[in-house]
Amino acid sequence: MIETTAVAGVAVAALGLVLTPGPNMVYLVSRTVSQGRRAGFVSLAGVAVGFLVYLVAIAAGITAIFAVVPGLYVALKLAGAAYLAWLAWKTLRPGGMSAFTPSELPADPTRRLFAMGLVTNLLNPKIAIMYMALIPQFVEPARGRVWLQSLCLGGVQITVALLVNGLIVLGSGAIAAFLAGRPLWLRAQRWVTGTLLGGIAVMLATDRGRPVPA
Repeated sequence: MIETTAVAGVAVAALGLVLTPGPNMVYLVSRTVSQGRRAGFVSLAGVAVGFLVYLVAIAAGITAIFAVVPGLYVALKLAGAAYLAWLAWKTLRPGGMSAFTPSELPADPTRRLFAMGLVTNLLNPKIAIMYMALIPQFVEPARGRVWLQSLCLGGVQITVALLVNGLIVLGSGAIAAFLAGRPLWLRAQRWVTGTLLGGIAVMLATDRGRPVPA
């Protein structure tokens, strides 16, 4: 049985990551603004499959490697925390990045949209950090099978990510137009996402937990 605090912890971390401008958000927004909502949802389908690849990997026990070689886990965790802190700084600094000012892209066929969504997610450092360093911290062997807990917690992350990304695809055009003429709102969006990302970086860097084998 998974603790409610573990579910809440993964949900909050997933929300913070999905709201922070990164490869997935930039690609989805750019495609939606340039090519329409259908292109955005096809791209999101590719992103979803990427999540499933990570979920299968973690359920298969890839984190057992980190349990055997704890130094590798610590190095990955600290590198991930540093990367997230760097993203937070890029978001919070004056003139920081926002996914809602994308550049125009040429139209792509459905197959390429899906493939690019998949590849973008698989190569997204934020998602690798989530599955390889964050989710394992919430798994407790005393509460049941590790692989089943990993599947459930990964399912929480996927649910949050797809819901938020789906809303982003639906509202990308309107949000981009709204923020374009309202610099204060754009600044608030950057501060909220940057602060969330910085908080996750601190949590990741200071946590003393260790992954356990499946």
